[in-house]
Amino acid sequence: MSATTNVSKSQLAYQWIRERIAQQEFTPGFRLVLGTIANELDMSVVPVREAVRQLEAEGLITFERNVGARVAMVDDSQYRFAMEAIAIVESAATALAAPHLTTDDLRRARALNEVMGAALGRFEPRAFSALNQEFHHILYARCTNPRLLEIVDAEWARLAHMRDSIFAFVPGRAQESVHEHEQLLVLIESGAPVRDVEQAVRRHRAGTLAAYMAHEHPGEDPSPSTL
Repeated sequence: MSATTNVSKSQLAYQWIRERIAQQEFTPGFRLVLGTIANELDMSVVPVREAVRQLEAEGLITFERNVGARVAMVDDSQYRFAMEAIAIVESAATALAAPHLTTDDLRRARALNEVMGAALGRFEPRAFSALNQEFHHILYARCTNPRLLEIVDAEWARLAHMRDSIFAFVPGRAQESVHEHEQLLVLIESGAPVRDVEQAVRRHRAGTLAAYMAHEHPGEDPSPSTL
């Protein structure tokens, strides 16, 4: 790979590594061998090192003396905070978008949910999560506040680095999610008040987080503190 006139080699390396972390090719704890990456990208180690420093500053990579660079391990508390943040901002964005959703939007969302329901018998967490995110994106994409949209998308991108799929930990939650999706669609189609839509999305997200926390920390109170 060679650099373009508009993108530096360090930025190319940054994008290449970041993408593989997001796609779970480089999983938490994975050791990054700078020389190997440099050879893969056909560049010297210097820009790769710069890229690693940038990723370290973002919290995606840790660097230890005598160990080197590794993909950062997941901190459950940070994951919980990210999920709580998503529940708040996504529910607000969906509520603002609801009055502007078209018949075609709702049709596409319901078709996705039907695919998700059909996939429960041959459950694959990563594919289900992708469909789930696409479903919710349809419902909040028409949010009239562009800044809120940016925040929602940024939080989802950040969360992608922490967990491949929450449904891998709580597969039983998938069936409940499909049912709650249909309830949410019916609520929006009925022209329910914005506040009702917002609360429904929050309950839906809170249910998924509670299921995860109960699985990872049995015996603890799984109720999200901010929801």
